[in-house]
Amino acid sequence: MLPGVKKEYGQHFLADPNILDVIGRLAELDRDDVVLEIGPGQGALTRYLAERVARVHAVEIDRDLEPALRELGANVDVTFGDALRLQLPQDATKLVSNLPYNVATPVVVESLDGLPNVGLWCVMVQREVADRFFAAPRTRDYGAVSVLVQLVTERTGFHPVSRTVFRPPPNVDSALVAFRRVAMPNDYERVKRIVTAAFSHRRKTLPNSLELAGVAPRAAAVEALAAIDRDASVRAEALGPQEFVALAEAMR
Repeated sequence: MLPGVKKEYGQHFLADPNILDVIGRLAELDRDDVVLEIGPGQGALTRYLAERVARVHAVEIDRDLEPALRELGANVDVTFGDALRLQLPQDATKLVSNLPYNVATPVVVESLDGLPNVGLWCVMVQREVADRFFAAPRTRDYGAVSVLVQLVTERTGFHPVSRTVFRPPPNVDSALVAFRRVAMPNDYERVKRIVTAAFSHRRKTLPNSLELAGVAPRAAAVEALAAIDRDASVRAEALGPQEFVALAEAMR
């Protein structure tokens, strides 16, 4: 581990400037963009963004990085704190980040409805997380995260990333994945609750999983599944994203 790098924060700093242009292309950067960056680290991506967009909001949990994040530009503001606990800037139109591994999934999931003005995401994450975002039903990687991301967005770009672009190099493969907002289902909070409960007991049938999670009695779930032409023995992994929206409506 390099001096100053904190393992508990999942820190792997960008060290290859060539990857910045790939990020810029996938993020479709524009002069009018207001970008939210979670985990700026030593500021390599922050500086790149600041030269190309109207404003950068950078959120960093590690206060020891404050010296590296000074004087990044008049259009950059840096907030220190936990991105999962802070009230994030609501004017952000894009989320562009080398996301710390330990918060990547919750940051993306919570931003789907928590940051309604974000229209495009371009994030560096573990390869398995990137695959999970757009996994197909009945595959190993398909889960609640897949459903929620696919209900709101469509993938616009994907780029595998070598471990050598980071310092220190991670022990896992990474990828850049970009996706654009396309829709927000009606009563999304309710759909989100049902999706999360449906996958909370993956080995159980969907009615049993919903009942165990306290979302609906088994009989009500069975009846709702019948209304969308699904058998009571089905598991959550068999339903496509839009079927969960239909299920939520049938359970109303």
